[in-house]
Formats: sequence, structure tokens, C-alpha cells
Amino acid sequence: MNTEDTTGSFPKNFVWGAAAAAYQIEGAWNADGKGPSVWDKFTEQADKVWEGNHGRTACDHYNRYTEDVAHMKTIGLHAYRLSVSWPRVLPKGRGAVNQKGLDFYDRLVDKLLEASIAPWVTLFHWDFPYALELKGGWLAEDSPKWFSDYAKVVVDKLSDRVSNWMTLNEPQCFIGLGHGNGTHAPGLPLELEKQLQAGHNALLAHGMASQTIRANAVLKPKIGWAPVGVSHYPVTDSEEDRQAAINGMNAIYPDSTWNNRWWGDPVVFGEYPEAGLEAYGDKAPKVKAGDFEIIKQPLDFYGCNIYSGIPTRMAADGTHEKAEPVPGEAHTHFLWKVTPDALYWGSKFLAERYKLPIVITENGLSCHDWVALDGKVHDPQRIDFLNRYLLGLERAIQEGVDVRGYFQWSILDNFEWAEGYKHRFGLIHVDYTSQKRTLKDSAYWYRKVIETNGASLHDPSHITPESNSTIASV
Repeated sequence: MNTEDTTGSFPKNFVWGAAAAAYQIEGAWNADGKGPSVWDKFTEQADKVWEGNHGRTACDHYNRYTEDVAHMKTIGLHAYRLSVSWPRVLPKGRGAVNQKGLDFYDRLVDKLLEASIAPWVTLFHWDFPYALELKGGWLAEDSPKWFSDYAKVVVDKLSDRVSNWMTLNEPQCFIGLGHGNGTHAPGLPLELEKQLQAGHNALLAHGMASQTIRANAVLKPKIGWAPVGVSHYPVTDSEEDRQAAINGMNAIYPDSTWNNRWWGDPVVFGEYPEAGLEAYGDKAPKVKAGDFEIIKQPLDFYGCNIYSGIPTRMAADGTHEKAEPVPGEAHTHFLWKVTPDALYWGSKFLAERYKLPIVITENGLSCHDWVALDGKVHDPQRIDFLNRYLLGLERAIQEGVDVRGYFQWSILDNFEWAEGYKHRFGLIHVDYTSQKRTLKDSAYWYRKVIETNGASLHDPSHITPESNSTIASV
């Protein structure tokens, strides 16, 4: 089947991709002049990461990127969303550039382009330079300038070949988990007032970096970012429950940074939402004159990472409430509920609120994956999960939501932050001892989805893909 014969509703130039993050796959944690990140230091502490795991070797992508790009080509990816390690490029976070580290990304971009895979570059996916953490991290008033200066180094090197850029990945997580409950690096719990101030500085960093990209890029840039898309879905199709789901996605809670609008409204509208100012009260960050002019920069797309949604219904008092869990509901290895409506409702809400094209910058699941006796990795749950979610995304597109691309998380099994190597999210299985790669059944399934521009999602027989093969390390 070729794309001219497809019946899917995905746009003609829809971008099918996969994603990964530097610290989760690269390894080479202190090679070739790289400086330590907060995650390097966090994983040195006892009882912070499952089984004492760390990212010092991870998938050894730093040394095996050529092989990994070849696998991406086999799958047929249009694009690969990568992140740049800030301390690999600037070991102390600022000042002297580590040319060997920068050259790695130069080579990676070239290799991707040779394979006709477009690089989509994320500037910050949580590996904050430890040297700058010692100077205050995201609480430091200078942190937005530090980030902007780093962005310029990367843009000067790569923008003659890279046109798609993302500034920050999931501020809800690196602030809420890194500085809220402290379960992520740097593991520094802060009172809510300081969390929100650190978040404000991160938003300033987004704005300054966006300005830097536009002012210095060689190729005309397309700029976005990749926050969590906090998705609610109605438990029934009643108008009341549908409105409750929308209310849930609009909501801001006084004791949490986990929401859409506190982060998205400043970036798009240049102001904090009134609901957030009411919720946070005197804990809201101090905003200087001109801050919102910096934070609000033109965006070409609104990225969102969506894995699961919250079942929501109208409460008796007219507000929204989370529906009671149903015993035995399907869940992933991470114990996240399987909620295919999440992509539909999340993308629809964000598109309607922010009036920007949507890119699903992460979506996937952790499964119990291993290499079977036949040498293959059979992951039917991943195939079924992704098929259901993509049908939800197609539904949004059919209703007029402007969705430009989809990035499956993740191309490789990898280091899952505080969960270590407990979880396998990849289309490609990685044996972390031998570094042998094995394309899973889902990789071949995804290849057919890409080839047919989504039409194969409607073919029940495609749930069981054609025979696959094991790809050994070169």
C-alpha cells in the first residue's frame, strides 16, 4: 500500500517521528570533556533511583549513534526529536565551549540528514549543568541568560541544517518533581513560592532562547516547546461531563504545578492566568517589568507530551471531579491508565485555547518487554496502545484540529529517570550489558503506519505485524 491509496485522515505532510533525551540514552557521562549534570550527581546518591541505576552508560548512544540512526531509517522515521546535553557542550554551563561535545551533535545531525530524517532539537531535557546548580540553578536570577547563551552556541553550530527547535521539555516535571517533592534531580524540595519563582525563571529562559534562535538561526526556524499536556476526558458523552473535562484542563490547583495554563498562558498570551493568581495567592512569583514581553515570543507550534488522561465528570456542585477508578482497568507497566481519549481531548483543548498548530512531542508506554526464545521482541500491548491513541488523534484531526506531527516515546529503551531501567518505552529493545539492539514488533508496526500515513490504523490484521528480525550491534 502506498500513500496515494491511504484512507487515513492525517495531513499529507504529517511528520511521523520518535524521540529520546540526551541523559537517558547517550552515556559517556564524563567523556571528551563533558561536565556533570544534576542527574549525574543525583544518581550518585543512595536510594534516589531504582536499584541504584544511573545514566553513565545507558544506551551508549554517544558511541553508537551511527547504528541507531540506521535503525531509525529502517523504521522509516521522518524526524527524530533529540535533546542536547547542556553540560556536554558547556561543561561549566557557561563560558568555554567543549568542542568535542558540540561536534558530537554536529555528526549526529549530519548522520540523520544522510538518512533523510529531520532533526528536531530540544535544548533542555532536564540535564541542568551541576556547576550552575551550585550557583542557584533555576532560582538564580541569571539563569535565563545562562540558558540563552547556551542556546546561541548550539544554534550557531547546527542551525544551518536544523530548522525545528524546542526550548524546554516539561517544566511541570523539572520544577514540580525536581523542586516540588524532590524525587527528580536536583532533588531539592522547595516551598511553593520558590518553586513558582524557579518556574518563572524557566519561562524567561524559554523566551530569551526563542529570541536567540530567531536572531541567529541560518535556516528559517520553527520554534515550539514541549510541556506536559495535562489531559482530562469525560466519562460519558453528556454535555455536562464534556464541559467538566474542559474545566479540568483549565484548572490550576493551589498546591501543585501540574496544570496546563500556568505554563502555557504566559508563553502564548503574555500573562499568568487569573485562576492561577487566585490559586497561588501571595506565593505567585515576583514579575518584573518587561518579563512577559520576554516570555511571550511567537511560536510556530505548541508541543505537548501526553501519555494518559484523567477520567472526569461533572460534580454535584457544578465543578469537575475525577471519576472513581474502575477495578481492573487496563494500565501500563508504569501503572498509568490506558486512556486512548487523552490524545483527542488534550490536543483539542490546547489547539482551541492557544490557536497554534499542535505537535505531539511524546506519547508511548512502558511494557514488560524481553527478547523471546525466537530472538524477537513481541510487544502486542504497545501496538494496541499506540493504535488506539493514534485513532484518537486522527479523530481530532478529522474535527479540524491542526496537528502537524507525532513523536513516539521512545526510539530506544532507556534510563527512565528515578525509575532507572525498570521500564522499557522503546520501539527498539536494548540489552544494557551487550548493547545489542533488537527492533520490536512495534517498530515494524510503526513502519507500516508511517508508510500508509496512518491508514493501516484501520486494518485489524495490522495489529499483528509481519515477521521481524533481530538487529545486532555493529
